[in-house]
Amino acid sequence: MAIDYGSKRVGIAVTDPLQIIATGLTTVHSKDLIDFLKKYIEKEEVECIVVGEPKRLNNEPSDAARFIEPFVVHLRRTFPNIKIERMDERFTSKMAFQTMIDSGLKKMARQNKELVDEISATIILQSYMIKLK
Repeated sequence: MAIDYGSKRVGIAVTDPLQIIATGLTTVHSKDLIDFLKKYIEKEEVECIVVGEPKRLNNEPSDAARFIEPFVVHLRRTFPNIKIERMDERFTSKMAFQTMIDSGLKKMARQNKELVDEISATIILQSYMIKLK
């Protein structure tokens, strides 16, 4: 599972049991995320949660990192038996937007920020899976 964490919305992606391809799952409000994850993990097996790590071009943490780090600490405490990994998320929003263009979505559909977050989470997860191989 991958999470593209934002202060308002969180994009979530999952992979198939064989870990071949990442797929967007949903977007939830940040305040509802932990409850969503608890319910999801009760029903589905999750061995690892990959959280996007926002960085600047010089590899320093971006301003958004100050919101994400406390969330990652909370995530580790809430799910101590699940591996929590971090993955560089630089350019994922731009890549998600380009993916929307390439797939032929009209301009109005491309303005759907929830879809951008979900696609970004998918890119984070797919990148993580490629890194493992």
